[in-house]
Amino acid sequence: MKTSLLMWAFIHPGFKINFRGLNMFRTAGIHLALFLLFLGAAAGADDVKPLPIGSAAPDFNLVGIDDQYHSLSSYAYADILVIIFTANHCPTAQAYEDRLIQLVNDYKDKGVAFVAISSNNPEAVRLDEMGYTDLGDSFEEMKQRAKDKKYNFPYLYDGDQQAALRAYGPTSTPHLFVFDKDRKCRFTGRIDDAEDITKVTSKDTRNAIEAILAGRPVPVEVTKTFGCSMKWKSKIASAEIAVQQWNAEPVSVEMIGLDDVRKLLKNDSGKLRLINLWATWCAPCVAEFPELVKINRMYRQRDFEMITISADAPGINDKVLKFLQKNYASNINYHFASNDKYGLIDAIDKEWPGALPYTLLVKPGGEIIYKRLGMIDPLEIKKVIVEYVGREYP
Repeated sequence: MKTSLLMWAFIHPGFKINFRGLNMFRTAGIHLALFLLFLGAAAGADDVKPLPIGSAAPDFNLVGIDDQYHSLSSYAYADILVIIFTANHCPTAQAYEDRLIQLVNDYKDKGVAFVAISSNNPEAVRLDEMGYTDLGDSFEEMKQRAKDKKYNFPYLYDGDQQAALRAYGPTSTPHLFVFDKDRKCRFTGRIDDAEDITKVTSKDTRNAIEAILAGRPVPVEVTKTFGCSMKWKSKIASAEIAVQQWNAEPVSVEMIGLDDVRKLLKNDSGKLRLINLWATWCAPCVAEFPELVKINRMYRQRDFEMITISADAPGINDKVLKFLQKNYASNINYHFASNDKYGLIDAIDKEWPGALPYTLLVKPGGEIIYKRLGMIDPLEIKKVIVEYVGREYP
């Protein structure tokens, strides 16, 4: 209803809007239509509420990481069905992965089936929401996460149509729904009451399962949930706005000499430092650069910074700057101020043979924990970064 009213107001001949008030969106290169889409569509998600206790489980038809379609009838054999709405990128969901795996192991022989669903639209996840993860919420990344963590339960994708999201109404990830043999909802809420497993005092999901198995009333039927917000398709507009804003950030490059290069490698910043050596004439450098920009946008709010050093000839600084501007590289950028390339090689890493690109991760104090000659493997380097900066909120 809110969306319809907003659209009516926009197209109605008597409607007037003060475009001067939208200058901040023009500055970021945002179209008015995109702005209205964001405001209107986001309002629709507010109407979705969690499935009430006693409700029948809504059916679904979703593809799993096994490339097979799963529906409610796929689990008709189970006396209890637990449906978990979760997400790859969410640090709260990640904090509960091992506990969920343990729940499955504990109850797999007691007639309890577990099904995880990712309802997030992957394009609606902003890069700065991924500072605690190495993987986003796409279907292929779901497969990778399940492989990495050895999931022992089906993992289904709902991110395109989000029909299950609307039918069940989870409010955050993770959010669980427990159904009895008749597929009536008996519990909805959290796994337990603390992300830190050493501080758990109430094992709510486990208590609900035990009660149903014993034929008793569930002691606490509904709890609140804590975690990441659901990434409705309407939030794609927000993600696009964020990209436009990042693209509007100033880009600069400074000349740097050998002494300052050596200081960079000592890393007194207190942050994990990614150093990338590149050149405009280096095809692999050019090809991987957009991925490096994405990585910087993911982790720059953490204890992380990215520095690039161009090994181009000192006389083409304008060309170096234009390349960086074209790639929206608003991180720290340097251009080596000398033709002494072998001096640069020794200053960076005596084990570096000299070919480009070359990428390092340097801990505070100067310890190199990752090095890559040639193009980076984005997943590989993101795993190293996130394991260092941490997967959990402080």
